[in-house]
This record gives sequence, structure tokens and C-alpha cells, in this order.
Amino acid sequence: MPDVTIINGRLITLAGPDGPRRGEAMSELAEIESGWIAIEDGRIHGMGEGSPPQDMDSDVVLDLDGRLVLPTWVDCHTHACWAGSRLDEWEAMLSGVNYTEILEAGGGILSTVHAVRAASQDELTESLFGRLGRLQSCGTGAIEVKSGYGLTTESELKMLRAIHEASQDVDTQVVGTFLGAHAIDDEQPDFIDYVIEEVLPTVTDEFPGITCDAYLEEGAWSLAQTRRLFEQARSLGCPLRLHTDQFNSLGGVPMAVELGARSVDHLEAITEADIRTLGGSETLGVLLPASGFHVDQRYAPGRDLIDGGAAIAIATNCNPGSAPTYSMPMTMALACRRCGLSPAEAITAATWNAACVLGIEGDVGSLEVGKRGDLQVLDERDARSIVWSFGNPPPPIVLLEGRPVQFLAESDSAGEGEGEGDG
Repeated sequence: MPDVTIINGRLITLAGPDGPRRGEAMSELAEIESGWIAIEDGRIHGMGEGSPPQDMDSDVVLDLDGRLVLPTWVDCHTHACWAGSRLDEWEAMLSGVNYTEILEAGGGILSTVHAVRAASQDELTESLFGRLGRLQSCGTGAIEVKSGYGLTTESELKMLRAIHEASQDVDTQVVGTFLGAHAIDDEQPDFIDYVIEEVLPTVTDEFPGITCDAYLEEGAWSLAQTRRLFEQARSLGCPLRLHTDQFNSLGGVPMAVELGARSVDHLEAITEADIRTLGGSETLGVLLPASGFHVDQRYAPGRDLIDGGAAIAIATNCNPGSAPTYSMPMTMALACRRCGLSPAEAITAATWNAACVLGIEGDVGSLEVGKRGDLQVLDERDARSIVWSFGNPPPPIVLLEGRPVQFLAESDSAGEGEGEGDG
């Protein structure tokens, strides 16, 4: 692991107080106009304005001539572990076939579930490994990956084991989340009781303290069912997160706040009253604008949420149906254009606040001494350029624990997954 020193960089450090940023604090990027940063043994060893100490000795010195240096992105909401291909369904939707017709023909999310159940753990690991490489190449250094395409004890464990196994072979920090409450499997008798009383306890036996997520929406889990799940999860020591208010406002935000959930994600249909509730709470809101871009052009009211006091994060929602993207920069560009965030707010939402959602802000999300040497160099000199342009090539330099990222992606079918709704 070589020691690396960067000089003459415009550092976007995001250094600041502990805890999620909200309001004006989301616009404070803690920039150092011309500075240096040194990485030793995979960690940030020193940094500051001007030039490094003359006695500093590094294996590699990078003179950036004023280019931007900032933390790697933290993608705090993805469904990047899946199997199967759904390109035919996506093309059918482009030609005017509606989602109900696709479901009646045997498609939709349960088609992905059947593909995951049929796949081996090794197959899931290999495909996820490739996707992690694609995410890395876009500047992402930490990522959450959910289960939820198994919906049985055996298949949910298979997914979580694949997520863990893939994480051992990459420098990316990978956080697994249990999403057994992703859809309703009508083929499983008493499915709700089964997930709450059998799947969840078995998962937590093998993965103690894993975050428990649920998809609260019409046609998926109801408010009462989700509350039962979350009360059981809390008793087992699981942090909580919630997909809510994607298409309908069903009371998920106040329930999540009441139960101390880390985040509520989607929020396209959030009400003014629930914006006030979220703004007065410690729960973060996670915006997923790539879903609106791909599915129905509906976007969460990010400006209203921030102005209402909420702490906001951004994530790709990388999945084969509603958000087939690996790009945090594209997601941030959408958040500015469609959710009303400023460039600085989008950067904070994609780094520091996203790390707070995952509880890993002590390691990533900002450039500070002692943290992981996870940073990216952009061929830009103004931070606003990050979200002004879109569809760009990968950053020229991405370092994870001080090591340059290698492009890991294998061949992948971009259309695998469901055609509408979440995940």
C-alpha cells in the first residue's frame, strides 16, 4: 500500500460538526483553496493549506494544479444484488404496455425474485462484484446493498451472504441491509407472519445488528404490517429504515420518526405535514431521483424538505427496474434540476449525510485526519461543475484506502429487474 501525497489541490473536505447536516450547514463544504493531503497505510495522515512539511516522504506525489479533491461518494440506498434479465419488459413498456399487463403476464418484481431464488450464491456474488466495480468507477467509495429479492429465509440469507462475500474482495466499504419486507409473496401462506416470526429472527442470528428495511406502499406492506415488523426488529437490536411515500402517503413518515428510524427513502408523495414532522426529527430523508427519471418523472420535494429543517441524503437506488444506474454524479445532477437542491447541498447529501444514514461517518464522508484514504480527483476547479455537467466520463483518479481503483465490472445486463415501482 503506497504512501500518497497530493499537493496543489482544491480540497472539498466536508469537515465540520458531528451529526447530519441540515439547513445552511448543508451548503458549507469546508473548502481549502490550495492545499495538500497525505495518505499513509490507507488512512489520511495529514492535510492542510499551502504545501506539506518539507520532511514529508511519500512513495507517490500528485501535483493537481488546482484541481478538485473531495471524498468519494457514499451511495446509501441500492438494490445492486440481483439476478435475471428484464429487458423485454422494459422495451414493452416503452411501446406502451402498462405495468399491470406486465404483472398479468408473469413479470414484475416477483420475476426477479424467482431468478434470485434460482441463482447460486456464487452467481450472485460474481454479478454483484462486477456492479461494485462500475459503482467504484463513478467515484463511489461506500455503498449500501439490500436483500429483498429472495423473500424466503434461504434466499434472503443467500443474498446477504453474497453481499458479504463480494465485500471481502473490494476496497469499497459495503453495508448490507435486510429487506425481507420488499414485496408480498402470495405463494407463501401467511407471508407477513412468516417474515416477522421466522425470516427476520433467523437473519439476525447470522447477521446481528443488521439494519431492517421495508417497502410501505399500496400493494406491498401496509402501515400496520410494517409497524409489527419494525417493533420485532427493534427488539432484536436492528436499526430501521423505510421505503415510503413513493406513490402514496400512508403514514410511513410519522411512524418511522416515532420508532427512531435512521431514514425514510423516496418521499415523492410526502405531505406538507409530514415534511414538518421529518424536519423536526433526527431521521434523515433519502432522495432517489433516478427512479423518477426512469419511471414516471415524479420527484421528491427536496427544496421544501431542506427549507423545512430536514437532513437530506441522495442515493442512486441502483436496481434493475426503477433505477438502472451506477452514477452518483448523474443522480446528483437530477437532484439539483428536479428536487431543487443547490450544488453544495447535493455534494453534502451524497457524502457526509449519506454516511450518516449508514452510520459510517466516522470512517468516510469527509476528508479528515484519521479517516480512510478514500478520495477522488476531478478535472474541474469549481465544485459547482460536478452537478452542472452530466453524463461525464469517470473521474481520472479514485483512491480507496490510498489505492487506485481498478475497473472491476464484468459483463452485465443493464435491464435485469422489474419495470416499475421500487427495486
